[in-house]
Amino acid sequence: MHADFSSSDEQSSSASGPWYKELNRYHWFVLLIAALGWLFDTMDQQLFNLARVPAMKELLPHAVGQAPEKDMVTFYGALATSVFMIGWATGGLIFGVLGDRIGRAKVMLWTILIYSVCTGLSAFSVGFWDFAFYRFLTGLGVGGEFAVGVSLVAEVMPSRARPFALGLLQALSAVGNVSAALMNIALGQVESAGGLENLVVADTPIKAWRILFIIGTLPAFLTIFIRRNLKEPETWKAQADAGLGKQLGSFSELFSNPVLRKNAIVGLIMASSGIIGLWGIGFFSFDLLSPVFRKHFEAQGLAENVVSGKVATWVGITSVMQNIGGFLGIYAYSHLTSIFGRKPAFAVSFVAAMLSTALVFWNLDQFHEIFWMIPLMGFCQLALFGGYAIYFPELFPTRLRSTGISFCYNVGRYVAAAGPFALGLLTSKVFTEANGYEAGMGMRYAGVAMCSVFLIGLIALPFAPETKGRPLPE
Repeated sequence: MHADFSSSDEQSSSASGPWYKELNRYHWFVLLIAALGWLFDTMDQQLFNLARVPAMKELLPHAVGQAPEKDMVTFYGALATSVFMIGWATGGLIFGVLGDRIGRAKVMLWTILIYSVCTGLSAFSVGFWDFAFYRFLTGLGVGGEFAVGVSLVAEVMPSRARPFALGLLQALSAVGNVSAALMNIALGQVESAGGLENLVVADTPIKAWRILFIIGTLPAFLTIFIRRNLKEPETWKAQADAGLGKQLGSFSELFSNPVLRKNAIVGLIMASSGIIGLWGIGFFSFDLLSPVFRKHFEAQGLAENVVSGKVATWVGITSVMQNIGGFLGIYAYSHLTSIFGRKPAFAVSFVAAMLSTALVFWNLDQFHEIFWMIPLMGFCQLALFGGYAIYFPELFPTRLRSTGISFCYNVGRYVAAAGPFALGLLTSKVFTEANGYEAGMGMRYAGVAMCSVFLIGLIALPFAPETKGRPLPE
């Protein structure tokens, strides 16, 4: 059974002690399941980011009939990312509505199953277009999981504990990213030692990136626990049982209400800013640094398989550093916002994200800088996503919460899908040697130019409501 918690100010004097002391066993179970669902979701995202370059190098000859040049790898890698994000946005909208209509727990089960199975299918790609199709399908599941998971946790948790629990939920997403990075490092070591040279299935050499995607099927086992033990929140059940079925998960109702319409549009702009910044710039730090790593190891006269393995290892280390910073940034945001409010915390985060990202893309070119510049960028960029997890559930009533969250977070993906494409276009077509720019600096110029996207979220903030200390709207 669920406890029925009345709303109260998160700073209420009636509650004392650490926030987690208010959680009972079922609260912890809900937080664990939702956190694991999102953790595995982000692990899948990061597996793709880490596997993107080696996958393009192997698959593009089948699509273009020749060994791909660096700019072609960048362009098609960005295109595959855009396709993935379009699938993400589409799935988010579909499953966000279903989360309000048929229940959070049911939809969470299906989204996890979809992204797990389709991640595995990506491992069997033979060319660019089937790979992109599998990434689109994976995106459907990935996009749907966030809104229902956040809604579930927000509605089950005691009011004072809610922002901290949601901050922890989002912070643990960094653990999924780190897990993917550690897998990449381990497989890079195996590849360097020649452990994958004789691994062939159906005349296809099994490279490390394919194994990463096969590992990505493991979250499917989480659905067993969801089906057996996870219940729908009492607040959602009360809405469903009250005969409001026609109003549950309705975009028309969301946009017919002036207050909710404003909240949705402002939330969309804020989310688009951070998502473009992370997916259109931040997660391309791996692609930015891969040529630096490769040049360093090739200069040592190492064999190609050794070079590839060492590059994979250092890309993994870069990811670990970025997500350690991200974990700390997300959780720091949950404390900052509880003290100063949602809007001031967002304002600081948008400015910090812009400055730290520009710093990395313009200056980082030494191995030792990975250990402080990359964590700094991860801290600042991913802090915004802690804000989204805490803030968006506070903008919408129960019957429209999953729908509203998915609109903000996932329609933002449609807008943000242009981010990776723009980065690839700027790198390969604009900031090129033929146009008078320094050779090899295209991605650096493109990344710095795109950092202004964080200002869009800052501009939207004056129109956003402050929700600190307010109960969830019912």
